[in-house]
Amino acid sequence: MQADILDRDIKFLPGVGPKRAELLKKELGVTTFGDMLSCFPYKHVDRTRFYKISQVTGDLPYIQLEGTIVSAGITGSRRNRRLTAIISDGTGQLELIWFKGLRWINDLVKPGKKFIVYGKPTTFNNKVNLVHPEMEDPAKQEKQIKSALQSFYNTSEKLKNNFITSRVIGKIQNQLLKLTYGKIKETLPERLIGKTGLMNINDAYLNIHFPQGTDKLRKAEARLKFEELFYLQLNIVRQKAVRKDKVKGLVFSKVGDLFNDFYHNHLPFELTEAQKRVLKEIRKDTGSGKQMNRLLQGDVGSGKTLVAVMSMLIAADNSYQSCLMAPTEILASQHYGTLKKMLDGLPLEIGLLTGSTSKKQRRVLHDRLLNGELKILVGTHALIEETVQFERLGLAIIDEQHRFGVAQRARMWKKSLHPPHVLVMTATPIPRTLAMTVYGDLEVSVIDELPPGRKPVATAHYYDTHRERLFGFMRKQIASGRQVYVVYPLIRESEKMDYKDLEDGYESITRAFPPPEYVVAIVHGRMKNEDKEIGMKQFAGGNAHILVSTTVIEVGVDVPNASVMVIESAERFGLSQLHQLRGRVGRGADQSYCILMSSHKLSNEARHRIKTMVDTNDGFEIAEADLKLRGPGDMEGTMQSGFPFDLKISHLGKDSRILEYARQQAIEITEEDPLLEKPGNDILARQLRKLNPELEEWSRIS
Repeated sequence: MQADILDRDIKFLPGVGPKRAELLKKELGVTTFGDMLSCFPYKHVDRTRFYKISQVTGDLPYIQLEGTIVSAGITGSRRNRRLTAIISDGTGQLELIWFKGLRWINDLVKPGKKFIVYGKPTTFNNKVNLVHPEMEDPAKQEKQIKSALQSFYNTSEKLKNNFITSRVIGKIQNQLLKLTYGKIKETLPERLIGKTGLMNINDAYLNIHFPQGTDKLRKAEARLKFEELFYLQLNIVRQKAVRKDKVKGLVFSKVGDLFNDFYHNHLPFELTEAQKRVLKEIRKDTGSGKQMNRLLQGDVGSGKTLVAVMSMLIAADNSYQSCLMAPTEILASQHYGTLKKMLDGLPLEIGLLTGSTSKKQRRVLHDRLLNGELKILVGTHALIEETVQFERLGLAIIDEQHRFGVAQRARMWKKSLHPPHVLVMTATPIPRTLAMTVYGDLEVSVIDELPPGRKPVATAHYYDTHRERLFGFMRKQIASGRQVYVVYPLIRESEKMDYKDLEDGYESITRAFPPPEYVVAIVHGRMKNEDKEIGMKQFAGGNAHILVSTTVIEVGVDVPNASVMVIESAERFGLSQLHQLRGRVGRGADQSYCILMSSHKLSNEARHRIKTMVDTNDGFEIAEADLKLRGPGDMEGTMQSGFPFDLKISHLGKDSRILEYARQQAIEITEEDPLLEKPGNDILARQLRKLNPELEEWSRIS
């Protein structure tokens, strides 16, 4: 059937067969014709120009020429074997050299045979040559779909070892398009194609693989990127519309005594305008009769916890319970301590539940939750265990939510007969394009100002050769009563090596800062929890001048007196992590500093990351730069947050304008027809199901 042509098994395509099909499945995830067509080229090279041999010089980029083999032969022995062929086009002769696949190429390049040759010229002993050029028979080229540009495809070592190179993938695409062109069923409604002026799907696939010119290639890219981002957005905005329409929310009808008592008598500092704005948004949501699903973004130290506390007080004033879930025991314990301190004097029972909570303590917590005595429960993922049941859960707050998987958050959602209001908090700034995609079904609030008295952290980059200068700066800061973090990377794949880095660093710091004048504490992931706690408490209590640590202090440590963050081997950290670590200082009123240490050997990307950190403190600017550098799939926690589709051609960092336009089109369609039931929209519903048949209702999972 015409409609099903893209669903055919790739092994039935002439030239593929079962063996190649198995390799394509394993290495590229290709099982059908449609999968293969969606293996898009990563670049295109102009193959319209032919050079004469007399024009070829060693400093030219890739060149193409046509000529006849004059002579060919294998020389050398064992490892030094090479195949050299001479090609002529009447204007001169050029040497072609191969070091691999000699027997096969020797059978190919017989004197008198004509070839189209493509490669990068190099100069050796004042002689220009082409090493491992691509060779094509001009007669066979006639059978290829004509194209102004050659496509290059990603392969793998295993594919190359089985002779499935970029060129072979191109030949498979050529065969596939000859078979499918004109038979591929349109995947967007006609009226949307007309409105947007997009290329039709058949021409888009043809021109992405075999461009009929640069203009047509751009139009093919625009069509395929739009479609990918449009369906991503359509799914999100449709689910949001359905949830708003169907999921009823608990009504927090009043702001009562607890909130007012706290606001007038216990507020630790005056709220910023951003905090007031966010509280108004939360107040409006929770009183609307619709379930709140809100994402609260704000840099480290911006006052998100205070907003969370005041939201829980609104819940308590309306006789509902709240819970706050954090990704680590350290952070959960810190939140518990902060809440106890902030709410001291108010008639509110607060509990803490983590993996370390004893069975006896758990029984007491469970009983008090069920009878409603316990109004606020703080904890780790232990909160989502089935045994944990609430009497009336009204508000679920999830902190640093990118550390939790979708299924874990879904279980939190089911803790109540009626779905609780959900507030998701993150100190990892999320670029607008990513927020629209991963969290597009959540309303977004941003705390974009720091509390009064906070100064931006001054950031500098030192090379390893400046270590004495660094130690001198640290001594000055310690002499003025401040404390210093020194953080080393810890990467799982090379844990032993990194552990040695940390140990060596600790030794060099204790030599430079000897006892009893200086106290140096150490904390790392291999230590027992109780030993970690001792090191942390020693530093937090002001009894250690320096804390040497791995990234275990990325979240969960709040020491306002610490004014210096030294990040060793800064080139080995991502931007998001560097920004999180810098957020550990600058939490008091004093000027704070972040020193990025690195070797002189830096990749361009590492240099760019370090420069970005030195140039700006703006978390959103850093997040945008991170997205552009790495793409969404690599950004921490993105995929486990419920990213519904795998992006094959678009890039959230680079295609933000297409994304915004696609989202607008999706919103317009959804506002008119949220269930996609109207004539012409059946194609949209069908395509959504096809793209991800097991798609969950992401909007119900926050």
